Amino acid sequence: MTLFSGIKSEILPGVKLSPIRHKNRQSSCDGGGGHMAEIRSVGVVGGGQMGSGIAQLAAVNGLEVWLHDSDPTALSKAHQSISSTIQSLVSKGRLTKVLFVPVLADPLDFLTDNFLTKEKGAEAVRMLKYTSSLEDFGSVDIVIEAIVESEEVKKKLFTLLDSIVKESAILASNTSSISITRLASATSRPTQVIGMHFMNPPPIMKLVEIIRGANTSEDTFNATKCLAERLGKKIVCSQDFSGFIINRILMPMINEAFHALYTGVATKEDIDAGMKLGTNHPMGPLELADHIGLDVCLSIMKVLHAGLGDSKYAPCPLLVQYVDAGRLGRKKELDDIEAMSFISLN
Repeated sequence: MTLFSGIKSEILPGVKLSPIRHKNRQSSCDGGGGHMAEIRSVGVVGGGQMGSGIAQLAAVNGLEVWLHDSDPTALSKAHQSISSTIQSLVSKGRLTKVLFVPVLADPLDFLTDNFLTKEKGAEAVRMLKYTSSLEDFGSVDIVIEAIVESEEVKKKLFTLLDSIVKESAILASNTSSISITRLASATSRPTQVIGMHFMNPPPIMKLVEIIRGANTSEDTFNATKCLAERLGKKIVCSQDFSGFIINRILMPMINEAFHALYTGVATKEDIDAGMKLGTNHPMGPLELADHIGLDVCLSIMKVLHAGLGDSKYAPCPLLVQYVDAGRLGRKKELDDIEAMSFISLN
């Protein structure tokens, strides 16, 4: 029997699944049928690894970009990193080169077909502006925030942005777990608030997870979908439940790996090797947590636990202890090197 499109399975015979339906999922990006103008300018809040990656991605795809960070040092680092990365990619003759290829994927899918010429590289650098003032976002069509994974902090930012950006602008969050509906409640434009969750690093990973809040409009969804496709991404859509799709599945696996280490089931090396060699994952769950940042993993597990109310989502005590001790993983080391260090330029 076939449970999912294109996948043969004999699991759960006789059980019919009712997939979530998303209205206008097949809508085109030619401007027909919608009332919202095409997105031409983007504001990105957060000059860290995610924000810098999103800004770079938008600029090399021909969009006007403002990148904001309240820390001048972080903004300067982002500027230097993006400029040097674009120049290096120009010299190599391509947009990106993969660090690793996801499980069962065709490696060729992760090499761009478009070359970044010297002219296109110079144009991308010109299209990207840097600012420490959110007032510069007054004319952008969409703002994508990529700041700390804190509902309180994101709400404060959205309230402030709501008073600055033009009436038609979309406010998008790169959150990986926080309710879009609750973030939208901090604004006067809940129909124009949406989740746009990029995978890390944004210039390389092909997926964007789009999350509609309870009041997100069709026009907002379609405009965001079209933007993601212009950036060369494939999209998946999630309802507004804690963790959405990716982290609802991924983080409990990482948390369980910590439980296996905590209870002495196996060493960290054997846990990761077992998952890499036994399930064909590109890296083990503990190594992946190391790249994501243990503080981020813990934050998402807390959101899952609070939002879903099930004890199976309670963070492992060992994960909590590591974060309390400041052992955040490789992410902490990345704070002292360029934001795009995941990209191999060799």
